[in-house]
Amino acid sequence: MLGIRALLRIAIPNLAILLGVALVCAQGTNPNETYIKPGINVLDKDTEKTVGLWTLDFKFKDPRLIKVNIPGKGTRVCWYLWYQVINFTGEPRTFIPQFELVTHDTRMSYTDQILPTAFESIRKVEDPTDSLRIKNSVTIAAEPIPVSAKEKADPRPVTGVAMWIDPDEIDPDDDADTRKRKERLKKDGKLLSDSNRYSVFLAGLSNGFTKIDGDASDPRPIVVRKSLQLPFRRFGDKILMKSDAIRFQPPAAWIYRASNIKLEGLAPKAAPALKPIDK
Repeated sequence: MLGIRALLRIAIPNLAILLGVALVCAQGTNPNETYIKPGINVLDKDTEKTVGLWTLDFKFKDPRLIKVNIPGKGTRVCWYLWYQVINFTGEPRTFIPQFELVTHDTRMSYTDQILPTAFESIRKVEDPTDSLRIKNSVTIAAEPIPVSAKEKADPRPVTGVAMWIDPDEIDPDDDADTRKRKERLKKDGKLLSDSNRYSVFLAGLSNGFTKIDGDASDPRPIVVRKSLQLPFRRFGDKILMKSDAIRFQPPAAWIYRASNIKLEGLAPKAAPALKPIDK
């Protein structure tokens, strides 16, 4: 039997019911983009009582794939999510994103990574003139998201990209034990390329957080943060790894999800200490 802490870290339909989630219908701005407006959740009232709740708007494209030669790792398939953040809250907001890709079929979890080589390749595809000034998950936190006026037609979005490579693919410098473990995962169909159903969870779009009671196995209170869940499905098989086979499966959902961040650190002033894994 999974404890409540484990349940709060995975995506299951009943979890949305448990936390009183308000599902949000995505609204498209053009055929390649999906727009998510702030949605409400019954747990929002806890943040409203303490510091006042705010939530940013979010726009994204379906995840895409790109092959890049990463130093020390060779040619790898990088998954990335292009997105924009828009601030209609009336005040500048610091956005410190935490992206996590969770697979529903293979039950694996992958955190966003800082990949300078992949980032540059993605920028050349998504913004060859550098007009959007695309940022990664660290640099986007360096300056607050500027306020956009609702009465004006043109908002002031800030563009970013989240990136993932599978850490369980074999690297040239893996030792014997690591290589054996990775080969076992490959045999068991536990690589990212084996998954067809997954969600991207994003924390940082809102200051919403609260504490809920633990369970009998661990009675300590659990900190949960307001997060956005974006479900996706990949059609076809892993041999035909094409970007256009990955599609958003609406609706998106605003949920409260377990966080390992300490309560006093939910509004950090500095960017997260993520380090590049390639140079």
